[in-house]
Amino acid sequence: MTLMTRRAALGAGAALPIAAVLPAQAAAPMQEPTVQNARRFMLGDLEVTTLLANTLTNPTPPQEIFGMNVDAETFAAVSAEAFIPADVNQFFFTPTLVNNGESLILFDTGQSPEDITAAVEGAGYATGDIDTVVLTHMHGDHIGGLMANGTPTFANAAYVTGQTEFDAWAAMENEGFETKVRPLSEKMTFIGDGQDAAPGITAIAAFGHTPGHMSYRLSSGDKSLLIAADLANHYVWSLAYPDWEVKFDMDKEAAANSRRTILGMLASERMPMIGYHMPFPAVGYVETRGDGFRWVPESYQMML
Repeated sequence: MTLMTRRAALGAGAALPIAAVLPAQAAAPMQEPTVQNARRFMLGDLEVTTLLANTLTNPTPPQEIFGMNVDAETFAAVSAEAFIPADVNQFFFTPTLVNNGESLILFDTGQSPEDITAAVEGAGYATGDIDTVVLTHMHGDHIGGLMANGTPTFANAAYVTGQTEFDAWAAMENEGFETKVRPLSEKMTFIGDGQDAAPGITAIAAFGHTPGHMSYRLSSGDKSLLIAADLANHYVWSLAYPDWEVKFDMDKEAAANSRRTILGMLASERMPMIGYHMPFPAVGYVETRGDGFRWVPESYQMML
């Protein structure tokens, strides 16, 4: 039998892994993934807050929605180059709050009253604080939060939307419009391209996604930003390739023309934008790349 001296035992213990010489303890529990739900910054004198009203993983094959006019090989190659899968997509829904010190203005209302209420309250406001709701267009994920069982979600708000957009949907048989928008029509102000929704907030026609789809330019001092809404519904499969057809664009040629025109303006002016369906916090820049564009997410620019 071999006897180990105290010195030898200590030497042997020193060679063991730390876990082998410490008391056993339970492993740290894994935590739930964290998701940022609000991004707030100043644009001149305007306080701007993007709200993540919802995000979901959509298993529908992306090319049934985006890039419908390109071959599968091209779609797969573009996706791989951008480090994203070609067989699944993450959707984001991002309304925006703008506080000018006198009014609290909400751009679009998400998919449901519950979603937008939670998003607004999570950003430190109450739905009753909102005095103006601006609707960029009438798709369900933008008007869904307007009403709950016939009661307006925003009890103290007036509404602004494009005249062309309202008239087009009013002529359709659309349940969402009839239950969410038309009941509020007496509280609505209707505007056109180049008109102001509020001081420093100017409508820019971006027709095509819907008949009267609008983007809105925020201006304060020497600072500007575009609330682009659904001008481009994906940062790669739509923004980067503006001629790729998107299922949700009601007039696909007009939508592509609007993308090229407005994205070109953003790139030329180096103006930031908020895209309703861009990856949260949905703020970034656009630069030209080849015959298309590239989305550049903001880093710390809006902090300066």
